[in-house]
Amino acid sequence: MNTVLVVDDTPSKRYILASWLRRGGYAVDEAATGAQALERFERGGVDLVVLDVRLPDASGFEVCEQMKAHPVHGATPVIHVSAAAIHAVDRTHGLERGADAYLVEPIDPDELLATVSAILRYYQARIQAERLASRLANLVRVTAAMNGVTAQRALLEAAAAGGAEIFQAPILVIANDADGARVVAACTGPGAAVDVRPSMVDVGDEPVGVRFADESAGRWPQIAFPPDGTVRVLTVRTRADRPALYVIVPTAATLEGAPVLTLFGQAVMAATEAVRLFDEEHNLALTLQRSLLPARPPAVAGYDLAIRYVPASDTAEIGGDFYEVVRIGDRLFIAVGDVGGHSLHAATVMAELRHATRAYLVEGHGPAAVLDRLNTLVRRLLPGEIATLCLFSLDTATGEMLMANAGHPPPLLHRPDPEASPALPCAPGSVSMISEHGPLLGIHVRAATETKVTLDPGATLVLYTDGLVELRTETFDESFERLAAASVRIERDLEEYASRLLADVGPPVPSDDIALVVLRRQPAG
Repeated sequence: MNTVLVVDDTPSKRYILASWLRRGGYAVDEAATGAQALERFERGGVDLVVLDVRLPDASGFEVCEQMKAHPVHGATPVIHVSAAAIHAVDRTHGLERGADAYLVEPIDPDELLATVSAILRYYQARIQAERLASRLANLVRVTAAMNGVTAQRALLEAAAAGGAEIFQAPILVIANDADGARVVAACTGPGAAVDVRPSMVDVGDEPVGVRFADESAGRWPQIAFPPDGTVRVLTVRTRADRPALYVIVPTAATLEGAPVLTLFGQAVMAATEAVRLFDEEHNLALTLQRSLLPARPPAVAGYDLAIRYVPASDTAEIGGDFYEVVRIGDRLFIAVGDVGGHSLHAATVMAELRHATRAYLVEGHGPAAVLDRLNTLVRRLLPGEIATLCLFSLDTATGEMLMANAGHPPPLLHRPDPEASPALPCAPGSVSMISEHGPLLGIHVRAATETKVTLDPGATLVLYTDGLVELRTETFDESFERLAAASVRIERDLEEYASRLLADVGPPVPSDDIALVVLRRQPAG
């Protein structure tokens, strides 16, 4: 029922107007002065104002202007009535200052009711159109936010928070999490925190399609919906082998036919499917990477070895980082590489390069020859791909090493301080960069070259991929300096040393895979 505010300082006129409106099916509030009218208008809930032009404390024109300037209720229609200001210039003046209609007394009751009805129809249609436009604009923004996340919980939180903003009401979003368990995301209103927890409501086996129904709010106790109203339950199911998605909002918060609610539910379901596909590809690539990495590094007398492999975070795409530690005869081969790109394809290219590296090493080739053959393989069989690779060949008896580097970040060599006490928990020393390197694999510029390095007793070699040092907020030189500074002290337990490097140098949330191989030659005696 619409509420009409009748403002007139003459009680008899106010009574007559109010009686006609009540018989027409409207609720009526009354005011005798402009101040009373503005005070009642400020409280809200007024759908139309019938305003006399002559009031004891202000003109109706001034009161109308103040109502139309209100930041919240300024669109409320106003009808001027007058028995004195009846000339064309008065009517023009009233309409120019904001009134939606102007009636001159004596007023016919049918004319009053017809005018009120016509203006309310236009006003309500305008409000509906504005609300629809606003909600569609918010829906575009919320959809973009949902499509920007790659974790199911984060998606549900974004959906519930965005839905509360769109409908300006409490909302429930019920879906399955990444493990298949039914969860509910509840938001009590715009700006409120989202609570994601297991869903205790028993939902049926919904058919495929999109549908909505009005139900009692008591069936959905996870949130305090208005107790005297109903809720509108939207169900979206795209396939018979996929669980249904539920969106629940107060019925009063939706438009006729629920067009925005339907679009919102479909947007949430589309984003959910995208997250599911991302999880499947991410898990497949991780499984592939882990299956291709060495299951157990070889034990070499006189040497300590620590290895770390950290996959990218769940919100990042999979990469092509890999490492290899293999012993062939009296030589130990250590390699760390990185395939360009972040995708399942990069992981498969990584697998081909790792297998080819092992094959060339078994054939007896040295580091430079292996890189040359890998370069030929990439250019002929994997055109368009690029990769970096740093390969060491270590004579375990003498500590002499040959290194060939195809565009990979430079490894670090830590030499202990000869005057330091061996009883110290951390061995101080100096760190140098082995900077010699050639072009990336996949780019034919020149043949690979080898660098001779000796791993003296007590010395430590650090190999890593760029995921350990690259941050968007600093240059590579700055990142490398942080790594070098953290590498100066080496714990007696090499595993602790590797873990500290990851903690001190690596990013809090990796956006790329990290491979770290640390080799130490034990001190003499």
